Amino acid sequence: MKTIWHNLKEVLINTFDYIGLAWWVEIVTQNPRCTYYFGPFLSSSDATLASKGYIEDLEIEGAQGIIVNVKRCKPSNLTIADDLGERFDRKVQPAFGGQI
Repeated sequence: MKTIWHNLKEVLINTFDYIGLAWWVEIVTQNPRCTYYFGPFLSSSDATLASKGYIEDLEIEGAQGIIVNVKRCKPSNLTIADDLGERFDRKVQPAFGGQI
């Protein structure tokens, strides 16, 4: 049953992402000046729950001035390094937050 739910959830997330209704975690750091997008997620609560781990990882890497937004969007680039004027497209798999 978990496999069926997992597959259905993945299809829903991909569909929502395609039409711009998926939830994403946007994290902006002041030092370094970067914007990161993590997702897509099916719900804002899944995205919010997952954001804690992303924040911890950035803090461990020394990022400062972290601002977090959970929002519906369709980012074209998943990492934007403002300091370097570069855009990086991280290749990521859909993230699934919470228990299945």
